[in-house]
Amino acid sequence: MGRQFFGTDGIRGRTNAGKMTADIAMKVGQAAGTHFLRGSHRHRVVIGKDTRLSGYMLENAMVAGFTSVGMDVVLLGPMPTPAVALLTRELRADVGVMISASHNPYEDNGIKLFGPDGFKLSDEDELAIEAMLGAQIDLADAPLIGRARRIEDARGRYIHAVKGSVPQDVRLDGLKIVVDCANGAAYQVAPSAIWELGAEVIAIGVQPNGKNINDKCGSTHLDLIKETVVASGADIGIALDGDADRLIVVDEKGQTVDGDQIMALIGTQMAARGELRGGGVVATVMSNLGLERFLNGQGLSLERTKVGDRYVLERMKEGGFNVGGEQSGHMIMLDHGTTGDGTVAALQVLSALVKSGKRASELLHLFDPVPQLLKNVRFAGGKPLEAESVQKVIADAEAQLAGRGRLVIRPSGTEPVIRVMAEGDDAAEVEQVVDAICAAVKEAAA
Repeated sequence: MGRQFFGTDGIRGRTNAGKMTADIAMKVGQAAGTHFLRGSHRHRVVIGKDTRLSGYMLENAMVAGFTSVGMDVVLLGPMPTPAVALLTRELRADVGVMISASHNPYEDNGIKLFGPDGFKLSDEDELAIEAMLGAQIDLADAPLIGRARRIEDARGRYIHAVKGSVPQDVRLDGLKIVVDCANGAAYQVAPSAIWELGAEVIAIGVQPNGKNINDKCGSTHLDLIKETVVASGADIGIALDGDADRLIVVDEKGQTVDGDQIMALIGTQMAARGELRGGGVVATVMSNLGLERFLNGQGLSLERTKVGDRYVLERMKEGGFNVGGEQSGHMIMLDHGTTGDGTVAALQVLSALVKSGKRASELLHLFDPVPQLLKNVRFAGGKPLEAESVQKVIADAEAQLAGRGRLVIRPSGTEPVIRVMAEGDDAAEVEQVVDAICAAVKEAAA
């Protein structure tokens, strides 16, 4: 059975349209609840959300779905995705749910599911749940309908866990740090965790109103944090996305430090301490060739996967790695959690900053990225990548870049878009290659 609902990171779409309606959210709750009704114990699901207006609607719909099949519900309120993964394990729940569309605008929302181990569901589990969405689901007998309750100490539990990811002797006294929470799920916990470690915190993106999540702020819109860091004389800026599983850093000069540079720092720091497992770092095909060359120069490897933190995580588990991530800012550190955690990653960076005694601009730019260009081609339908004309242009481009660069072409997992990326030492050549492929795709899709 093919995927109709689940994409590369759960179910996502525009709310009250297509697959992101209250009706479908309730059915997902019923299907996921039924799938995880295993054993004779009283079953439990943990549900968190970000700050989108539609979160109220989807949360209540999923409560109805889960309780109708006999699962008790624990509501966390607005909390980061990694907090849901953590509390799913801590509360001995059978399944965890995060209602979020991550870095997307507020009009979108999504549903991410976690198993009892706190890891995102396997393809097999997702397909099994999909198969039930169009089927009749047995509801619980009246005495067995589930109950719902909200816990009030979820924020404190997560803050405690986040602070525990750095050594006890690490303090951030004397650092002025701008923290941009994207008006999203971490608007309370991230500034608090960093402040509790001694830093002076300038918090921005911490006034959610249901419609301003990721709006000109957060890890995908860096102008605000760059301006704030420079204007306030801060030592560093920490930018999270809507559900706080991504991190992008801004140094004291307002320069961007992306996920590749963060992986380079964390990987080499851990290797120097003898804590890095797997002999390297896991990233996706989108990570810059400069990162790969830098790690190789340090005697470390870069393992590449398909785009999506779930694929990074799968490879990490298979190969015994404990550090992985994406250029976009997902950072997975299996010593401290089961999914990407922007706040935990931020604390690793801040800890390294404190111990080095260097300025952020001196510490965080470990390699020079090679020129890289990504363009998106939107299409109405069909399969333009299968056109003979497109395949010929791609083959010519691969031959042109052979030994001097890379080419990555892939359809988006969430929208009708072909993503064309090339990188190499010659910026003009990279642009020429990308433009040629985009033109061929547009023509084939016309």
